Amino acid sequence: MSALFAFLHHLAAFALVAALTAELVLIRSPLTMESARRILRFDAVYGMSASLLLVVGLLRVFYFEKGASYYFHSAPFLTKLALFAAIGVLSAWPTLEFLSWRKALGLGRLPAVDSGRLARIRSIIHWELVLLVPLLLAAALLARGIGHFG
Repeated sequence: MSALFAFLHHLAAFALVAALTAELVLIRSPLTMESARRILRFDAVYGMSASLLLVVGLLRVFYFEKGASYYFHSAPFLTKLALFAAIGVLSAWPTLEFLSWRKALGLGRLPAVDSGRLARIRSIIHWELVLLVPLLLAAALLARGIGHFG
């Protein structure tokens, strides 16, 4: 069972990165009806991936791996959690913006989004991707047992 949950955890992580990267690629181009719809779909995949990643990760911590006391005495694990939370907080603004596009798209209109707003969304998505790098480093350190203080 542990291997299955490790697989699901990695699958969710790769799906999250793929969806976020797709959002960034789409938001860099001029916004069209099709690209706006695709951004909404990729953001939904991003949200589902993040949710699955969190749930499966916590199940691994509490039931399928070394146990909560081990993980909560690990600096890399706590770093991973903090970075995951920071990325989640950052992602809220673009997601709310994308969700606000639904009404216009439902009416067959392009959402009215000024270039400054799109630039801020691009910047936030960049930062989300940047924060994934130290999160991956923390994952590697955690996997090697480095930084355990208990």
